[in-house]
Amino acid sequence: QVQLVESGGGLVQAGGSLRLSCAASGRTTSSYAMGWFRQAPGKEREVVATINWTGAWIYYADSVKGRFTISRDNAKNMVYLQMNSLKPADTAVYYCAAREYIASMNPIEYDYWGQGTQVTVSS
Repeated sequence: QVQLVESGGGLVQAGGSLRLSCAASGRTTSSYAMGWFRQAPGKEREVVATINWTGAWIYYADSVKGRFTISRDNAKNMVYLQMNSLKPADTAVYYCAAREYIASMNPIEYDYWGQGTQVTVSS
C-alpha cells in the first residue's frame, strides 16, 4: 500500500505561483510513476503532468506546458508541482497519484490517490 498526501494548495491571484507537494509513505515509491491530475466542478478528472519512476520521462498537458514543472525526490519520497503564471482556468482540486514504473496520462491506470488539495485562482 502507498499513502499519498498533497499540500500547498490555496488561493492565488492570476499570474501568481504555487508549489504543490505530494508526500508518499508506505511502500517505497522510488519505482512508482507519479502523476498530478486535477478536477474542476462539473468536469472530468484530467492529467496535468506525469513523471516516470526514474524522472527521465515527463509529460505535460498542453494547457500547462511552459507554466508548470513536475519533479520528484526519491530519497525523500516526494513529488512536486511548481505552478507559475496561474490562470483562473487552473482552478480545481489537484490530486497526486501513483502507479508502478511506467507513467500514464489515463487516471484510470493509477492505483493510489491522495485526498486532493484545492487550488483557486482569482481573476
